[in-house]
Amino acid sequence: MSSLTIIERTYLEKLFHMGSGYVLNFSDATFGHFMSDAAGIDIHDRKYQSLGSSKAKKLRGFWTLEPDHLAGKSITALIEYIEAHPPSEEISPEEKRLIETCKGIASRLLAGKVNLDPLKQTVSAFDARHLAEQIRRMEQCVQSDPALAIGTAKELIETCCKTILAQRGKSLPGKPDIPELTKATLKELKLVPDGVEDSARGGDIIKRLLQNLGTIGNNLAELRGLYGTGHGKHAHTETVTPRHARLAVGAASTLATFLFDTHRETAS
Repeated sequence: MSSLTIIERTYLEKLFHMGSGYVLNFSDATFGHFMSDAAGIDIHDRKYQSLGSSKAKKLRGFWTLEPDHLAGKSITALIEYIEAHPPSEEISPEEKRLIETCKGIASRLLAGKVNLDPLKQTVSAFDARHLAEQIRRMEQCVQSDPALAIGTAKELIETCCKTILAQRGKSLPGKPDIPELTKATLKELKLVPDGVEDSARGGDIIKRLLQNLGTIGNNLAELRGLYGTGHGKHAHTETVTPRHARLAVGAASTLATFLFDTHRETAS
């Protein structure tokens, strides 16, 4: 559920001409394509029709159901559409002020977003539906359910390592934990610090980075054990905030992207 206020919605509805049930000059078909590109959703899905079936009512339903970052992405895309296709030859000063106000609303909504676009682009090359689902879950839960986002970040690293090892014919027996998976993956990709020559330019720095890289998965596993989903907690366990979840998700995304990119570039 987005945090849009009534006043913010009033500004947005005025800018997007939603008073008569329409959204700008979109047809049902073009609006569907636009929202799919802008937010990765099917705006004509029945779940967005609780308020009605017009384009404006579906957009209101979307803003009500979805988290801030998706609402922010849709608003940003709609503003960009207006600027690229102005309703008249020249945008009036009043419209410019309204556009700037709505840009501020979008920026507020997007402020807590973790940028997972690089990871999405990397994962798309592997046609891995489970990874795509984990990414979607992290995006949606950073604000609304930080514990679930942290738990999923840890699972993402596990899936990443298992995928790479399996594709290289190096699957580990039994049920390896995340330290074992991470260590085996780094070794297979030749990303262990011992593989860097001391004489290499910046060799000591690269070694430190690789050492830190190897601890991300372990740290995520520990954080998930303390605060994430997957284990029963006692009644007085402290909760984590979205900023903790953004840290965990950002770290997991960075590691997974680097591992997948290395795997793809070094695969024989």
